[in-house]
Amino acid sequence: MSITYKDAAGIAAMRVACRLASEVLDYLTPFIKPGITTNDVDRLAAEYMVKQGTTSATVGYMGASSVPFPKSLCTSVNHVVCHGIPNDKPLKKGDIMNVDVTVIKDGWFGDNSRMYVVGDASIAAKRLCHITFEAMWHGILQVRPGAHLGDVGHAIQKFAEGQGFSVVREFCGHGVGQRFREEPQVLHYGRPGTMEELKPGMIFTIEPMINAGKREVKEDFKGGQYDGWTIVTRDHSLSAQWEHTVLVTETGYEVLTLSEGSPPLPSFVSAIRT
Repeated sequence: MSITYKDAAGIAAMRVACRLASEVLDYLTPFIKPGITTNDVDRLAAEYMVKQGTTSATVGYMGASSVPFPKSLCTSVNHVVCHGIPNDKPLKKGDIMNVDVTVIKDGWFGDNSRMYVVGDASIAAKRLCHITFEAMWHGILQVRPGAHLGDVGHAIQKFAEGQGFSVVREFCGHGVGQRFREEPQVLHYGRPGTMEELKPGMIFTIEPMINAGKREVKEDFKGGQYDGWTIVTRDHSLSAQWEHTVLVTETGYEVLTLSEGSPPLPSFVSAIRT
């Protein structure tokens, strides 16, 4: 599958879909407290999508799994790396959770995720979430025409590993538009100057998964059975992830999944964002 370059109409449609995806996370933020279940979070999101006029891209999605994803979003708690399925277990004080939302608006997909700290958490857990957020932005800062995807991955890997964390290799960012997943594949590790050259009109996600311990992951077998989706750290260490959808512009980048409730940009980004 070749890379799709969006025209002006496609870029305009993606701006809308991505903003709406971010607004789902804005809406969920005040509800994520100790005692709420991830099924509650999923229900709230589904109801809000109806009000928006969007639909969830994840319900019934197969991807590489043999099992359709059953919920409107992914909730990955503590040592769950990605693709956690909402359930009836209440969140407790000190948990950290990634909520990953993809909406469809007029046939266009907006994809993003955020970390949430439930109540108060340990210094180590909060530091992991913070460093992962900054690692994503170090990758975003590499996006400009003429740069390469290897520059993005290298910046993320260098920063995260320099802080004592590890980068998950098995999952990556991806192109997005009128399909949930398109080319290119966006690795969160790598060497500068390698992989695809970035050109205006490319739209893709940058979504590093960073582990507090070792980088190895595994399928989560609960009761000896795999649900087809949930991935956890092999050493049971905490994992964090942030995700934005990014457009390559004529002069740099535009982050499409920003909304009024988005977390503030890191100080090293706000002065040079293009």
